[in-house]
Amino acid sequence: MTKILLLSDTHSHIDDVILKYARQADEIWHAGDIGTLTVTDALRKIKPIRGVYGNIDDKTIQMEFPLNNRFRCEGVNVLMTHIGGYPPTYNSRTKALIQENSPKLFICGHSHILKVMWDKRLGVLHMNPGACGKHGFHQVRTMLRFVIDGKDIKDLEIIELGKRGG
Repeated sequence: MTKILLLSDTHSHIDDVILKYARQADEIWHAGDIGTLTVTDALRKIKPIRGVYGNIDDKTIQMEFPLNNRFRCEGVNVLMTHIGGYPPTYNSRTKALIQENSPKLFICGHSHILKVMWDKRLGVLHMNPGACGKHGFHQVRTMLRFVIDGKDIKDLEIIELGKRGG
């Protein structure tokens, strides 16, 4: 059983509340727009981190994290990228990645809109944790946490961190 904290769009912001939830996880996954390695360095001191770079991330972050991250967590095949779209209208790059080797869990960020959707046609669970940073148009800062237990994805929770400006 692996407890996952999923976040995105920190845009260089890290705070004690995010770190509190990070301490409760077994792994931290960041779906891009990190902003500065200070964010991932702080998280990495707490737990192992997997991530991707986003469209605001510079060459330093791009050298540390890939554009696409495909991995297995227990029995779950995961595909993570920053800009991916939503079922069934993924962007063309993401659609090709999903069709060549369909993951069980597809994760992206970018929109700053928390969304969890089941793609029945492809049998893929899509997650976007919204944005936990303070930069952007979102009103409430959000993250997701869930458990991967063998081949099961379960115990999904939305974490609201308060208003973007607060």
